[in-house]
Amino acid sequence: MKILETGAHLDQMIRQTRAHHVKLSSMADMKANMMLTVASLMIPLSVRYVADPGFHSAAVTMIGFCVLTVMLAAYSTMPKVPLRMRKGPSPDPEDPRLNILFFGSFVGLDYAGFRHAMEGIMNDHNRTYEVQVREVYAMGQYLAQKKYRFVQLAYVSFITGVVLSAAVYGLSSLF
Repeated sequence: MKILETGAHLDQMIRQTRAHHVKLSSMADMKANMMLTVASLMIPLSVRYVADPGFHSAAVTMIGFCVLTVMLAAYSTMPKVPLRMRKGPSPDPEDPRLNILFFGSFVGLDYAGFRHAMEGIMNDHNRTYEVQVREVYAMGQYLAQKKYRFVQLAYVSFITGVVLSAAVYGLSSLF
């Protein structure tokens, strides 16, 4: 990436985009928390109807979809870094694919390697902007693929559960 002229407008654009991504991440977490809460409350409310023959099928359907909703919502907020850091070769600080600004990428580096990589980036304005642009891109990809995708699936699961359990109840009351 070649930046012809640095300026405050570029810094502001990157700062604004990062702030926007952080806000979107927070919104996804709030939506997932809301789905987790609603679905978790629906489970015990539905359990008492399992023994009733008129509501049994609808209650089991609702419970099943609520459990699925809870799992999807919880997964969307769960950190996506390994529980254990693997022992092995440390990442190459010169590797252009390494996102040095993300802790999950640089955690395998020792401090000297991290410092060396940061020094090289901070002394070259083209690399500084390139690393920041790459981080913004990675944040957007993460939001789309890991957070919002599973929040959306949680919503779909919950809505499907409500509609199907209502349909099951309606059909069972007809027959």
